[in-house]
Amino acid sequence: MTRSAFSVLLLLVVAGLAPAQEWARFRGPNGSGISDAKTVPVAFGENDINWKVKLPGVGNSSPIAWGDHVYVTSATDDPPMRTLSCLDAKSGAVRWRREVPFESYKKHKNNSFASNTPCADADHVYVLWQSKSDSPLVAFNHDGEEVWRYDLGPYNHGQGGGTSPIVYDNLVIVCNDHSQGSFLLALDRCTGKEVWKVPRQGKRACYATPCIYQAGDRPAEIIFSHCFEGVSGVDPQTGRQNWSIHVFGDFPQRAVGSPFIIDDLVVSNSGALVADKNLVAVRPHADGDGVRVEEVYRLTRGAPHVPSAIAYRGLLFAWNDQGIVTCLDARDGGQIWQKRVGGNYFSSPICIDGKLYCVDVDGTVVVIAASDQYEELARNPLGEPSMATPAVSGGTLFVRTESQLFSIGGPERE
Repeated sequence: MTRSAFSVLLLLVVAGLAPAQEWARFRGPNGSGISDAKTVPVAFGENDINWKVKLPGVGNSSPIAWGDHVYVTSATDDPPMRTLSCLDAKSGAVRWRREVPFESYKKHKNNSFASNTPCADADHVYVLWQSKSDSPLVAFNHDGEEVWRYDLGPYNHGQGGGTSPIVYDNLVIVCNDHSQGSFLLALDRCTGKEVWKVPRQGKRACYATPCIYQAGDRPAEIIFSHCFEGVSGVDPQTGRQNWSIHVFGDFPQRAVGSPFIIDDLVVSNSGALVADKNLVAVRPHADGDGVRVEEVYRLTRGAPHVPSAIAYRGLLFAWNDQGIVTCLDARDGGQIWQKRVGGNYFSSPICIDGKLYCVDVDGTVVVIAASDQYEELARNPLGEPSMATPAVSGGTLFVRTESQLFSIGGPERE
């Protein structure tokens, strides 16, 4: 298959999994991070900022968008209060806010009390709040009315919460991995009724957001990744595990970056800050009545720990925590180039019209070409730290810093 044909197939697969223009979960359509918007500037200044809104508190969660609604969470520690804000995408005006009190708890210094990214569909926005006392998953309609609530129970890990739900078909799906009492969960998106709940060994908090895999005429599967349990494909209607592959070893680590799909490959990463890190591509095959899974390639030198990788037009880009970007052939993992961009990163890169945008911890949006030749295009400081991944909707870029949300570019304003 030629690289161009490969790229077209990839885009068709992504396009078939989410409504056009909607950025309704962490890193957009099926977690791919790809937008074809033509109206987001590469280099931007004050004149390109449509609006910026001060949030009621701080957080690391990413914004999402549905139609003319933008959703983002934030939290305060004194008093302990979490807030889901719904903003008008065009003006930044607050449409509504919903607050949830909680009991403050110990967490990692780099985490926040608002690290769970919401998800949305045509009817609802869904937000998960994890804590040591309770972990409510709440569905609101787009007018801000609570529709249902489901409590996942105590979140038992000292790092703090950060798991993000997704919507697939008629289900809201959550991977609830922590130190004990881990499980995979699917709820009816309209009622909040439990459809299935599958216990998991867990043992360690992981924060990877699942995605959907569908190759050829095979039924769709939910892809989960975990540092100890590896990468697995699960039947979305029953919760039954169809396959699993143990690819990350047994050393102390954490799967933070989220899995995504390149054609018939599943790509995921796991690692530890001061130990080994791995980015692995696997391929499931139908094998009689079952599934056989093979490892296709692996990146260790320069692999990311927290950021998720991204693919565009046959190229795979791994942007790691220390600002090293590695470009690989997405089909076989062959290295094309590796470059130190600089900075430190918790944000995952997104791709807009063939350009990679990633936000460093100081709040600078770094832009490079998504190409087989390295080219830096711009550095855009926003003036406040950030650990969140940007969103794109309606041709507009939404970037969340610690305490603000920015709207940048987009179709020409009236």
